[in-house]
Amino acid sequence: MQKLEGKVAIVTGGSRGIGRAIAHTLARDGARVVLCARGAEDLHSVVNELAALGGVATAISADLRVPDQPARVADFAVKTYGGIDIVVNNAGATKRGDFRQLTDEDWSDGFALKFFGAVRLTRFAWAELKKRRGSLLNISGAGGRTPGAEFTIGGSVNAALLSFTKAMADVGIRDGVQVNAVNPGTIRTGRLQMRLASIMKDFSIDLAAAERRFVEESQITRIGEPEDVANLVGFVVSPEGRFLQGSLIDLDGGSTKTI
Repeated sequence: MQKLEGKVAIVTGGSRGIGRAIAHTLARDGARVVLCARGAEDLHSVVNELAALGGVATAISADLRVPDQPARVADFAVKTYGGIDIVVNNAGATKRGDFRQLTDEDWSDGFALKFFGAVRLTRFAWAELKKRRGSLLNISGAGGRTPGAEFTIGGSVNAALLSFTKAMADVGIRDGVQVNAVNPGTIRTGRLQMRLASIMKDFSIDLAAAERRFVEESQITRIGEPEDVANLVGFVVSPEGRFLQGSLIDLDGGSTKTI
């Protein structure tokens, strides 16, 4: 028997990168996966990938920045598979840059998806999670604990999401819901490729050299892979990880230096 057999999991931001890898892991472990993102074409591509591997998945295209869309996603999962056991709030990217150049709109957009999208989906899925003694897992980020000058929006959003996780973990003790967060560090995604491209250009070096330079300057062991995050998520939401509650787990190659 697969360890997540019979479970229903929602994965937001599931069309690429970390979310796609998480969807693959949960489906491999037997969960029926509901993927959510804005791009319908990319979502259905992942659904087809999972089906080819024997997984069960479906997708709903939604912009979680819009207040009524998280409820629509939760309702879709219940109508499609009969309930919700796992919610992985993964969606959300924030703009980097000089603080003086970041506008109110940049800040509002950063909070709208990653923070408020997660809060709303949690609210609408909670009754199901409580009924089925399920698991909520927020994908935050290392910047929430180690802010940086170029990451004022992302650090603030991630810190808010970590605080939300801790608060909901107490609610989860009362209601029988597991609540945790994972803080990925630098992961090999499309956004990282843009940062590496900038290093290549600035120092006239190739990609391998740019990666080495990035790792050395960041003082980390290596660049992470989406599968690194997915494997940890698969453990946390499984029966083996059930004792974790209110944990803010750093998965960052050593970038977080604080205690």
